[in-house]
Amino acid sequence: MRYVPLDTPKPISKIGLGTWQFGSREWGYGPDYEQRAAQIVRRALDLGVTLFDTAEIYGFGRSERILGAALGDDRAKVVVASKIFPVLPLAPVVQQRAVASAARLGVAGIDLYQVHQPNPVVADTTTMRGMRALQDVGLVGEVGVSNYGLRRWRFAEAALGRRVLSNQVRYSMVDRGPEKDLIPYAEQAGRIVIAYSPLGQGFLSGRYDARNPPVGAVRRANPYFLPENLERGTELIATLREVADAHDATPSQIALAYLLRHPNVVAIPGASGVEQVERNAAAAEIDLADDEHAALVTAAHAFRPVTGLAAVPKLIRARTRK
Repeated sequence: MRYVPLDTPKPISKIGLGTWQFGSREWGYGPDYEQRAAQIVRRALDLGVTLFDTAEIYGFGRSERILGAALGDDRAKVVVASKIFPVLPLAPVVQQRAVASAARLGVAGIDLYQVHQPNPVVADTTTMRGMRALQDVGLVGEVGVSNYGLRRWRFAEAALGRRVLSNQVRYSMVDRGPEKDLIPYAEQAGRIVIAYSPLGQGFLSGRYDARNPPVGAVRRANPYFLPENLERGTELIATLREVADAHDATPSQIALAYLLRHPNVVAIPGASGVEQVERNAAAAEIDLADDEHAALVTAAHAFRPVTGLAAVPKLIRARTRK
């Protein structure tokens, strides 16, 4: 495993574990999943993963409980990250919700506490006042944000009066927006971009095509999995496979290695089983050659999916088609 080259109280692994699926029925949560989740977490620990990301909204607290129980006595050794869903995120509310998350996780302090979404009405001034109070009493170590643009990230940091260590955003080879400003800022300022959905919810795995679309509710709602977009992604997947063959790796591992080439980027893919955790962790050790990276960049830029409003009627038809 490799780690972010920053001065943090605990090392932050370049591959973390996202736990949205822990306790979430939309990802197939069932009565047997808690045991499987524990196996996933234990194997991640064995492989050197130190960043475990959850949120109070994931499974309405179940993800935090499952993660905390699975970490057990190792909770103090790793970076436990959670997020507040910012409904009326006034300072007292932020403090109350952090206490509740820490209790569900079974920790004395949350290593990284993040604002899940920017609130369009409540300014970060009051939210960060609550975060600062949490840091002052030791309940929160580092503060982060999620889904913030660069301007609001920097404003949040000014409001906190301390570093806002991370910004967790959608980032993958098919969602490259953070490369424009967030990643350059992170590298210049000594901050971290945490990439969620780093495999485009599985689009980059090569498992799906126009004749074999996914069936799960979450992926079916993602426009990338429209048959037209799966067809348009053929060349990108082919390039991933070509590079993967040169490294005896999988397309997913190469897609992760593409992101991790940035020193201040951490990826937090989820995992449905132990084998997937092992493959994800191994991606941190892949060094892409310059020509391989250039080929991936070219293929990623050539991918032009149907998204936004143009995708809505196609999604409706796809969901109603039997």
